[in-house]
Amino acid sequence: MYQFSGRLKTFSLALIILGFVGLAYSFYNGSQKTLEDAKHAIEAANSDAHGAGHGEAATPHAAEAGHNSHALKTDKEAHASEDKDTSHGDVHASSEAHGTSHDDEHATHVLHQLQNRPWSAFYVALFFSLGLTLLVLTFYAIQRVAQVGWSVVILRVMEAITANLLPVSIIMILVLAASVMHINHLFPWMAEGVFDPESDKYDAIIDGKSIWMNATGFMLRSIAYLVIWNVYRFLIRKGSIKEDTANDGNKTYKKNYNMSVVFLFLFMITESMMSWDWIMGLDPHWFSTLFGWYVLATLLVSALTVIAFVTIYLRSKNALPGINDSHIHDLAKFMFGFSVFWTYLWFAQFMLIWYADIPEETTYFVARFTEYKLPFLGMVVMNFVFPILLLINSDFKSRPWFVFIGGAVILMGHYVDVFVMVMPSTVGAQWSFGIPELSAIFFFIGLFIYTTFSAFAKANPIAKGNPFLKESEHFHYYNIEHTGEGSGDHH
Repeated sequence: MYQFSGRLKTFSLALIILGFVGLAYSFYNGSQKTLEDAKHAIEAANSDAHGAGHGEAATPHAAEAGHNSHALKTDKEAHASEDKDTSHGDVHASSEAHGTSHDDEHATHVLHQLQNRPWSAFYVALFFSLGLTLLVLTFYAIQRVAQVGWSVVILRVMEAITANLLPVSIIMILVLAASVMHINHLFPWMAEGVFDPESDKYDAIIDGKSIWMNATGFMLRSIAYLVIWNVYRFLIRKGSIKEDTANDGNKTYKKNYNMSVVFLFLFMITESMMSWDWIMGLDPHWFSTLFGWYVLATLLVSALTVIAFVTIYLRSKNALPGINDSHIHDLAKFMFGFSVFWTYLWFAQFMLIWYADIPEETTYFVARFTEYKLPFLGMVVMNFVFPILLLINSDFKSRPWFVFIGGAVILMGHYVDVFVMVMPSTVGAQWSFGIPELSAIFFFIGLFIYTTFSAFAKANPIAKGNPFLKESEHFHYYNIEHTGEGSGDHH
C-alpha cells in the first residue's frame, strides 16, 4: 500500500494555507476599492491610450461597450431628449448632464471590475480544477465502457485524482450562490433591473433568454450537474474497490460498466449545459454552438496531462507495479492527439466567426484582441505548437522528462485558455497577473495534491479484480514485439 509521505502532505497544506492567505488579502483589498480608484483607473487607461495614438485610443472604449449593455440605451435616450429641446441652452445642459451620468455609470462599471478581480482569479482556478477533475472521471468512464486493457494499471490513479471532485464542487456551489445573492458581479445578467422593462438597466436581449437565464434555474441546474458527477464518482469508486475481492463471476465488473455507460450519456448533456451556464453565461449577449466541445477539449487535454504527471510521480516512488514506458507513451499520445483536436476546435470557432464578421458574434473576440492579445494568441503556441514539436517524436513520448516538460506547458496554456474565457467578461481591461491569480493557483494545487494522494493511499494501487489486468501488465511486450514501437531498453 502507498503511504502519503509527511513531506508531500506538508507541502500540500503549505500551498493551501499560502493560497488562502493570499486570497484573503486579495478579497480584502478588492472590497476597499472606491469610485475614486475606478476613476483613477479610467484616467490611467485614457492616458495610455492617448499616448499610443488616436487609432488605438478608441479600442478600450469599444471593449467596455460590450460589458455595459445599458450604455447604448442611455445614449439614445439622451439624444432623443436633446432633439426635443427647443433652446440651445437646454440642449447644452442636457448634454452635460448626460456626460456626467455616463461618466458615473462608467466609473461604477469599472469599480465592479476592480472588485471582481479576486473573484475572477479564484473562479478561473476553481473552474479549471473542477473541469480537469471531471474530465479525468470521464476518461476513466470511457476506459471502462470501451473495456480497454492497457489502462487498467492506472485506473486507481484516475480514481484517486477524482477525489478532488467533491471539495471543488462544494466550493463551486458557494461561489455560484454568491453570484446569485449579488455578493459578486461575475454574471452581468444577474444584475438588478436587467429583466425589468421599467429599469434603465433593462436588457431586451437577456430578457429574451430569461427561460434559461434565471437565478432559480441556474442554481438548480448547477446543483444537478454536480450531484450527478459526484454520485457517479462515489458509486464507481465503491464498486471498483469491491471488484478486488468480489467472487461473483464479474457481476460487479458488469455493474460498474453499466454505471459508466449511464454516466457518459449524462455527462455529454451536462458538460455542454455547464459550459453555457458557467462560462458562456459570463457573456450573455454572445453564443457559439461549438462552445461546449471547445471547453471539453481544453479540459480533456489538461486531464490527460494530470493523469500522466501523477502516474510518472507514483512510478518514480515504486508505488505502481506494472507501469512501464509504454503506458507513459500512450498517455503522451493522448496528450498529443487531443492537443491537435483542441487546435482544430479553436480554429473552427475563431476563424468562422471572424470571417463572417457578424457584429454580435465577433464582439467576443474583439474584447479579447483589444486587451488580451498576448495571452489569447500566446496560448495557441503553448497548447499546439509546443506540444507538437516536443511530443511528435515517438521516442520522446516514452521519456518521462519530455512528457513532464510538454505537460507543464500544456497545463499553463490551458489555464491561460480558461483565463481568457473568463477575465474579459468579468474584469475587462482591469486585469493583470499577480497575487490573486497566484494565490488561487496555489490553493487549488495544494487541495489537489492532498485529496489525490490521500485517496490513493486508501486502496490497493492496482485494480486486481479487473478481468483485463494481465493484458495491461504485459502491454509493453505486445507493443514492442507486434508493432515495433518502444526503445530497446524495454527488453
